[in-house]
Amino acid sequence: MPLAFYFDHHAPAAIARGLRLRGVDVVTAFEDGYDQQDDEAILLRATSLGRVLFTQDEDLLALAHRYQASGKHFAGVVYAHQMRVYIGACIRDLEIISKASSTEEMSGHVEFLPLY
Repeated sequence: MPLAFYFDHHAPAAIARGLRLRGVDVVTAFEDGYDQQDDEAILLRATSLGRVLFTQDEDLLALAHRYQASGKHFAGVVYAHQMRVYIGACIRDLEIISKASSTEEMSGHVEFLPLY
């Protein structure tokens, strides 16, 4: 079963729309009422829903690394720098991750975009 994504409030809506057009399951923090929550609440929300978090927020990336270092469970994070990856590339790479990875494989893992 393909994995599902949870987008924080930093992720462009165009990426979510593009993924949905390709059949990828995406929920945004805005849609979920979590757009005003802090980074840790968003990471925990994504984890509670069994969704991999997509972000372009460096602070959230740092939080995921702290979780990894301390052995705290989280569903996984995919990070793309705001200035180093195009929307089309994000859509392509997130679709690949969704269809080629499992929730179990992404658990506790941080992936960086673009994929090469």
